[in-house]
Amino acid sequence: MTTAATLPVVETFHSLQGEGHHSGRSAFFIRLGGCNVGCPWCDTKHSWPMDQHPPIAVDELAAAATAACRDGAAFTVVTGGEPLHHALGPLTQALAASGSPLHLETSGVDPLSGDFDWITLSPKRHRPPRADLLEQCHELKVVIHDADDLAFAEAMATATGDQALLLLQPGWDSAAGQQLAVEHARSNPRWRLSLQTHKWLGVR
Repeated sequence: MTTAATLPVVETFHSLQGEGHHSGRSAFFIRLGGCNVGCPWCDTKHSWPMDQHPPIAVDELAAAATAACRDGAAFTVVTGGEPLHHALGPLTQALAASGSPLHLETSGVDPLSGDFDWITLSPKRHRPPRADLLEQCHELKVVIHDADDLAFAEAMATATGDQALLLLQPGWDSAAGQQLAVEHARSNPRWRLSLQTHKWLGVR
């Protein structure tokens, strides 16, 4: 876990949030390097090695977020990799100056650090999340490939707080996952369907 005023950064970019509750909104993304969760379907495996990405000062990241906010970004997303492998307090303190709401995308395997306005928890069956992250998340987004994933999603939902939105997201190119997620959302009104719209549209 890093604790310095620099963090390994894979990339930063201003785009649209492509999935989940805030899909379609303008957002500035900070993708941090490092992940030991190892999801086989991950589409950013290049982010896994922590030491292959340059350390960037949190003040520099905050300046980039401020500029993106001026250009229309509605919020800043800290993602990865697995961002909570790092101590995020210095980063969120620096980002607070941008005035932009701060969102976190995490698998929930590490303790929460930093102050965030919105937490998207995407739990993994092979590495279940911490109970405290389940209780604090605003959005539970579970990737669905098979019936076991649906059972896992329901188990995770029982441990979330009352504020959590529940979303099922079919695995990309998983016809079985798409059918299961659609049918489950149609039959269970607590759940909503989440799609990776940025992939459909070819938006970064």
